[in-house]
Order: sequence, then structure tokens, then C-alpha cells
Amino acid sequence: MATQSTKSFASQLTRYYSFYTGGFIAFVILVAILEQMGVPSKILGYMFLAATVLLYAGIGVMSRTADVSEYYVAGRRVPALFNGMATGADWMSAASFIGMAGTLYLSGYDGLAFVLGWTGGYVLVALFLAPYLRKFGQFTIPDFLGARYGGNAVRSIGVFAAILCSFTYVIAQIYGVGLITSRFTGLEFSIGVFVGLGGILVCSFLGGMKAVTWTQVAQYIILIVAYMIPVVWLSVKHTGNPVPQVAYGYVLEKVTEREKVLNDATTPDGAKEAEVRAIFKQRQTAAEDKLKALEERGADYLAEEKAKLIKVVDDLKAAKEPDATAIAAAEKAVADFPVDAAAATAAWKKAAAAAKAKTAPIAAHAEPFAGKDQEAIDKKRKNFLALVLCLMVGTAALPHILMRYYTTPSVQEARNSVFWSLFFIFLLYFTAPALAVLAKFDVYTLLVGSSFSELPSWVSAWAAVDKTLMSITDINKDGIVQLAEITIGGDLIVLATPEIAGLPYVITGLVAAGGLAAALSTADGLLLTIANALSHDVYYKMIDPHAPTTRRLAISKTLLLLVAVFAAYVTSLKPGDILFLVGAAFSLAASAFFPALVLGVFWKRANKTGAIIGMLAGLGTCAYYMYQTYPFFGVNAPLWWDINSISAGIFGMPAGFIGIILGSLLTAAPSKEVQELVDHVRYPSLEGDMKTEAA
Repeated sequence: MATQSTKSFASQLTRYYSFYTGGFIAFVILVAILEQMGVPSKILGYMFLAATVLLYAGIGVMSRTADVSEYYVAGRRVPALFNGMATGADWMSAASFIGMAGTLYLSGYDGLAFVLGWTGGYVLVALFLAPYLRKFGQFTIPDFLGARYGGNAVRSIGVFAAILCSFTYVIAQIYGVGLITSRFTGLEFSIGVFVGLGGILVCSFLGGMKAVTWTQVAQYIILIVAYMIPVVWLSVKHTGNPVPQVAYGYVLEKVTEREKVLNDATTPDGAKEAEVRAIFKQRQTAAEDKLKALEERGADYLAEEKAKLIKVVDDLKAAKEPDATAIAAAEKAVADFPVDAAAATAAWKKAAAAAKAKTAPIAAHAEPFAGKDQEAIDKKRKNFLALVLCLMVGTAALPHILMRYYTTPSVQEARNSVFWSLFFIFLLYFTAPALAVLAKFDVYTLLVGSSFSELPSWVSAWAAVDKTLMSITDINKDGIVQLAEITIGGDLIVLATPEIAGLPYVITGLVAAGGLAAALSTADGLLLTIANALSHDVYYKMIDPHAPTTRRLAISKTLLLLVAVFAAYVTSLKPGDILFLVGAAFSLAASAFFPALVLGVFWKRANKTGAIIGMLAGLGTCAYYMYQTYPFFGVNAPLWWDINSISAGIFGMPAGFIGIILGSLLTAAPSKEVQELVDHVRYPSLEGDMKTEAA
């Protein structure tokens, strides 16, 4: 009877989402017709954003609930297929949708670390964690840690780690929401962040995991359609083949040929590129000379340099025919001049580094670990492998992903759900490399070599959002765009691809809606994870175990709102690009959770003391390394073995395993009850869940 009920529910969901998909396609066709009728693109952009947010809001309102099981785990009745779609949407965050193709665009082969790491991570989820945690049958990851290791100490560390990982991750999602909102509404980024926040809150606030799950299924449909249409369009445009994964090789050959021309100083295009790189080399040298003079002469040198700038302003104003544009630029140079030696050092180091990055020849997209010498090649290879490992392990330990497997009706459905998750994620991941190459080909052939007087409108539009995302400056004053004169941020590539390729605006709006869906879907799950950790694991489990349902849910919703507003504020400070923030979250999760979860399932000897030592050691090591090496914090300590800060988990994870193993071996073994719990969880084929669910 239960089986029949599950099948009936799945069939009902299939009908609902089939109607929804048809309605969405009809809406896209309507917008396309309106575009052909001459409706302004800004209005069409508002229509896309409003329609998608209102849709999610509608699902959130219809899914509102006051039931604890529905709020925390969607009533444990989500069929495997739909949980796979929801997990895919939860997983395909702003990093996957917006950032991954951009990273592949900028770093070529090296960017495949994200594809390999995240895909491999789901294999670890399937093998080591998903079925076992579902067998345990509670609400959150700290629930498992608290029951497995005993006491509130481990649970508290788990809560802190879950909040830290999820908060770092959610900042990246809100950044993506702010980016899209800002670009397509014309609002400032800091304001767009808070406007977009409303769309994030509307689902998770009302219905918890139930609302988030059914919204994420809808969001997956939008985001995968939005991702596939432009890349298929580009594939047909350049190769006549509608399968971009097949056309990928042909376009990559064309990109490689173009890179060789641009790097060859004996060709006209290559000579222009070399000319621009030489100018950047001069700028690098000038900045380094300033730093040297500042170190030698201090404040006196700073005062002299500012006086020179002031004199330039005075001379321009004293001219017979003052140039207002030149005067304004000179006055801005004075206003932007560093106020003290510390600010000057930071500014000139940044200028030197930015110029240096433009002096190198174009790195071949298809070349693995490209570098000027063997040392540089080895460094890239080392960081590639470290990042793959951190992403794999982090995937298998992220609380908001693991919580998804608490929502299925059974252990078998949890296993099936992992398969569907991999399938739905594969559709995007297998397409991202093709999108990166197709976009790069368009930049190389359409933008490079064009006239500055005829730059497309999307260049200035994106530059107005953030100059680190898009800027083109005529360095050698020849009026022609060279590749070295273009600055493109990775977070722009996917969102701007339709504009770069000259596709109809309806496709641009569709991609924006897809990016918004990706960011919102993950942000919903992350905020819910944070709120649940505080309300369920701290308040209910540790402070007031007898709290009524209404109070528990009210506290969860209040905390969710407060965390969301604080996360939006932090995002407005722009602490890093999307992909770094996401990568940092994975390193933190790998360090704090993976050793404790895996050993908790597969090693009965692991005990509370070991878990406390291991989780603190892993999380502490990882966080310390990030703080010391990530530029945002301003410490800029030397790297350990040349490992970038995004892969800090490579140090934190071993520390976690060593801490748990040594701590457990040096103290008493867990109780018989705990060891029996491990036996029960370890064999997920057994019937029934653990009788540990909260009332």
C-alpha cells in the first residue's frame, strides 16, 4: 500500500511539473514575440525576473507548513527522481551555473578540476554517506554527530561548522543574485543584493524543506533549459551541430589556432598584442619602482608624488583652452591618491600584480598545466590535484546536500536519488566546457580586432555593474581592441554569452532567469541549513527539548531572516568571487565533517573525545590557512607547499582524521549502545529507520 501511495504521489508530481514546463515554454515564446514587436529589452528583463520570482513565491505559499517533519525533511516522501532534481538544483549553485564555465574560460584545462572534483564527490556520497545517514533517520547532520558520539560538545562543533560552511557558501549565492538583479534592473550591486534577497526568503521562510524541495524542482527545469539553449544555439551557429559536447573539439581547434596567431609577434595581430603587453610591462616596472622609492624615502616620496599630480591639475586649468575631460581625470587621480604609506603599498602592489598578469602570452586553452618553466607547471599540477580532492571530499560532507537524503521515503530511494542527482548534474557539467570554448571563440573572433568606436552595448552595460567583470581600455591608442586590453571576469561569461554572440534578448533574459534559479535554489537550502542548525540542534536539542512545534518553527523562521540579512550585508562587501567562496566552503566541510562522518559510520572505535579533537583540529587548520593566505584578510602569509587558499582542506582533512584516530585510541571505547547504533546504520538494507526522530 505504501509503495502504491509513493507511486501515486510521483505520478501526481509528474503531471504538475509537466504542466509547469509547458507553461514556462509558452512564457518564453510570448517574450520572444514581444521582443519582435519592439518591446524594450529592459521591460522584457523585468518580466523574466518577476515571473520566475512570483512562481517560486507561489510554490512557497502553497507549501507553507506548521508540521515539524514537513518543515525539516519534507515529510520524508520525496520520490527519488524528484529528489534528484531538487538536489541537482541545490547543487547547481551560482558557482556551477555562473562561475564554472567562466573559470574554464579563464583557466582552460586547469578549470576541469571543478568538474572532476564535484562529479567524483557524488560518488563518495553514494558509497560512503547517503544511505547510511538516511538509515539513521533524523533531521540534520549535527543530529547524527550528537547521537553517534554522545553529548552536546560534538553537536555544538557540528553546528558551528555547518553554519560556517553554509554561510560562506550562501554569500556566493547572494552575490550571484545581486549580480543578476543589478545587471537587469539597473540597481547598484549593493542594493540589488538586498532586492534579490526577497526571492531567496520567500520559499524557505514559509515552508522550510517542503517548500524548498518543490521550488528546487521547478528551478532545476528553468536553469537547465536556460543553460542548454544558448550553448546549443552557439553550437549550431559555429558548427551546424546541435550537440555542443560533440562540436566542442572542432571549436577548440579553432580557438587553439587563434591563440597561436595572437601569440606570434610576426603576425599583424600578434605584433599588436606584443605591443600592448610591452606597455603593461612598463606599468609593472613603474609600480615596482614606486614601491622601492616608498620603502627608501617613506612619507617624503609620497608627498612629492601627490604634489606632481596637483601641479598637473593646475597646469591643465591654466591652459588657454582647458580640457574639461583631462581636468576631471587629473582631479580624480589626486582624489584617488593613497592617503598614507600603507595604502600606497597596497595600491601599488595591486597595480603591479594586475599589470604583470597582462604581460604574459596567452595561455593555451587546451594545454594542461601551462607554465613558463617546470616549476610553474609542477605548481599548477599540484594545485589541480589538491583542488580536485578538496572538492570531492567537500561534496561528500556539505550539510545542505546530505540533508537532501533525509527527505526520501526509504534507504533504497536515497540510493536511487544519488543516481538521479548525478544524471541531472551531469547535463550541466558535461556542457560547461563546451560553453566556455564557444564563448572564447566569439570573443577571439567578434570582439578582438573590432573598433573601439563600435563596441557592442553589452560591454558598457556590464562595466557599469562591475569593472572587474568587464572593462576594455585602449592601451596602445590604436582604436582597435586587442585581447590584452580586455578584462573579463569569470562570473560574467555565462550571463553575457547571449549578448556576446548577438543572440536575441529573450535568450539573455532566459539565461538570467536560469542563473537566478541556480542561485536561489542553493541559497534556500543553505539558509535553511543554518536556521535548522540553530533552532533544532541548539534550541530544541540543547536548550528546550520540550518546546512546542509552533515555537520551534517561529524561532527557525526568525533566525533564517536574521542570517539572510547579515549574509546579504557581507555579500555587499564583495569578499571574493563566486567560485572561490564556494571552494572555501568545500574545504571547510571536508576538514570539519568528512573525517567525523566516515569514521563515525565505518569505525566503531571512534569516540567523543576523538571527534572533538579531530573536528576542532581539521576546522581550525583549514580556517587558519585561509585566514593567513587569502588576500581579503590582508595577512598575505607565504603559502604552504605552494597550495592556494581555496584548497586549504588539503591540510585540514588529514588533521581531522589524525585527531579522531589518536584521540579515540588514547581514550575509552564508546558504549555498547553507540556501537550497536553504528551496526544498525552501517547495514542500510535493514528495514526501518532509527527510532530517534524528534516528536
